[in-house]
Amino acid sequence: MRGAWNGAVAAAAVAAPAEGPGARAILPPTVGDGTVIIIGGAEDKVRDRVILSRFVSLAGGEDARIAVISTASSLGPEAGARYTEIFGHLGVKTIRTIHAMTRPQANDEATGHALSDVTGIFLTGGNQLRLSSTIGGTRLASAVLERFQHGAVVAGTSAGASAMSSHMIAFGSSGATPKHRMATIAAGLGVLPGVIIDQHFQQRNRLGRLLSLIASNPSLLGLGVDEDTAGIVGPDHVMEVVGRGSVTVIDGAGSDTDAWEIKGHKPLMISGVVLHSLPSGYRFDLARRVRVATTSLHALPGGEAAASS
Repeated sequence: MRGAWNGAVAAAAVAAPAEGPGARAILPPTVGDGTVIIIGGAEDKVRDRVILSRFVSLAGGEDARIAVISTASSLGPEAGARYTEIFGHLGVKTIRTIHAMTRPQANDEATGHALSDVTGIFLTGGNQLRLSSTIGGTRLASAVLERFQHGAVVAGTSAGASAMSSHMIAFGSSGATPKHRMATIAAGLGVLPGVIIDQHFQQRNRLGRLLSLIASNPSLLGLGVDEDTAGIVGPDHVMEVVGRGSVTVIDGAGSDTDAWEIKGHKPLMISGVVLHSLPSGYRFDLARRVRVATTSLHALPGGEAAASS
């Protein structure tokens, strides 16, 4: 299980070179896990639908069996119905919506059973704390992890993306300068441990709060995902970026900070962070904390990528 490498991340040292003999594998690859897709929110739903089409393709295309969990959304069943329509237009015939709003509902045996044969699970946006506090530790959450461990694709947009990690940003403030108490962490669903995920990253100016969290939790890898952008993480822990924006990776394994002695909401010092800004087409090994070398990729409009001639 991917959870097996969570503890190993805590011992990670300074990132190794991106390629060659100096690249040291910090964590062993695992076999049998599915694919995780973390989406920064506001993904294209009406034009090219690059990200949603990729989710459907990985889940099996026309033969996919998809469950949409809309617990995070204040729109209730309407959010599930919206994605049901979208996935239907993309050719999926079997789509189930789950809108568990209480822990008893999330613990209902029938709710968990609804995921027993799905090949794809999609978590809508909304409020990640609503999502995690409602389904965390229930049969529904266990069913998500069970299907993931048997190869299903688990995708989340906005709040759904934040909830993928074990350490989840519950809420926080915006700004480019990292400050003490800038964000609060709660337990996530643990589909993608070893990271902290933030969404709407560039659009809502969230660099400061992710830096502040990495200052206090340098064993974790920070992933800031822009809108209409996604990081697709396979069983080999390599993340591929698709979409119109970038994924910002913050590695604080070799950093230094005074976060432990700052009081109130004052700015804090963090130095020695390794930052990667990766647009569509680039890949990053989350286990080794290195960018995967590619053949001179450059980003193209519409979320595609092509090799330079």
